[in-house]
Amino acid sequence: MRSTFRMFTAAAFASTLVGCAGTDFVRPAVDSFTNGQTTHAQVVQQMGPPRREGTLTRNDKVVKTIVYAYASHGQALHEGVIPARAQGFYFYNDTLVGHEFVSSFAVDHTDFDEKKISSIVKGKTSQSELTQLFGKPSGYYIHPLIKAQTGNAAVYLFQETSGSAFTGLKLFRKILIVSFETGGIVSDIDFSSSGSK
Repeated sequence: MRSTFRMFTAAAFASTLVGCAGTDFVRPAVDSFTNGQTTHAQVVQQMGPPRREGTLTRNDKVVKTIVYAYASHGQALHEGVIPARAQGFYFYNDTLVGHEFVSSFAVDHTDFDEKKISSIVKGKTSQSELTQLFGKPSGYYIHPLIKAQTGNAAVYLFQETSGSAFTGLKLFRKILIVSFETGGIVSDIDFSSSGSK
């Protein structure tokens, strides 16, 4: 399993930590936005101006990205970590094709147990079984963020940063992308992690 997908959200998340900045936001309900239907304008109307915008190429398609990020001195999930959260949205032809949330705050953290990944079986594990294993996903992707033209993927994303701008920042990040066929059965598993806790 490997991931070549560099998360734009994670980059914005890290940049927000320098100086503890950004505007706090409420994580939108999962059903607030629908991949393949919601437009860029509708997201901005509900969420307000994003902290960061950009583009990336995925499966030969140029995808527009916007991110909302916030860092503070609140209660982090793990000791010594700078608590932060970010919400990313991905658009192709002005239509939402993916969204993800990441947080190291104790109250809404997105940490997950990667030791359970071996329990996921391609062609057998269902979407509901995945949720039983890992809880609710941090987000969802559709093509072109995933290879398959049909179906979708559940995303589990976690990132945390410790240290400071003066002593140096220590970053840990992991992402699990589980793709499903139209019938809701796992078709692909993609996991990667970087850095250390």
